[in-house]
Amino acid sequence: MASVVWVARFTCAKAVPATVRVVLIGLRGSGKTTLGSLLAKRLHTQFIDLDDVTVADSGQASVTAMFRSVGEPAFRAAECAALDHVLSSPSTSGAVIALGGGTPTAPAARALLESARAAGTIRIILLEAPPETLGARLTNNPGDRPLLAGASFAEEALLLGEARLPMYRTLADAVVSSGGHATASVEMLERAARNSAG
Repeated sequence: MASVVWVARFTCAKAVPATVRVVLIGLRGSGKTTLGSLLAKRLHTQFIDLDDVTVADSGQASVTAMFRSVGEPAFRAAECAALDHVLSSPSTSGAVIALGGGTPTAPAARALLESARAAGTIRIILLEAPPETLGARLTNNPGDRPLLAGASFAEEALLLGEARLPMYRTLADAVVSSGGHATASVEMLERAARNSAG
């Protein structure tokens, strides 16, 4: 069953102001794209997948192709430029935005997120699910992203979780468990989006 864990340093608000963007962070397989698109429908706003924005002008077919073609530093620079655009463009006001799992690990991207959160223009929600759940989801829908060398999907989720979750939690206004059924998870996500302060 989905649950919401509130980060104590933030106060509650009644609704998501139309100009506040809801930014979803989490590990690969946590439901950022699936739940984000469902949340956008519930909030009657647009859904933006940062991976799509990053790749759009690259001439590459996918994030993986771009990453392999240009290398990580150039990919992260393009990703940061895409993030800056979606966080500042009037056309994305009020949008639900799903970040790539590695986006918040880049210092420049993290600085953009922290600045926008401090300005009250975004609410960051962390989606968390157990490593076994992430592993099962990724096994059923692997996409084209490579695994860590020699790791299964569940092992990758565990390793990346240990490395990334503490940092994700420092960025998050709220944490939503996305390990259950999508309907329950999106309901909890909607409550978090409406009630967490920006």
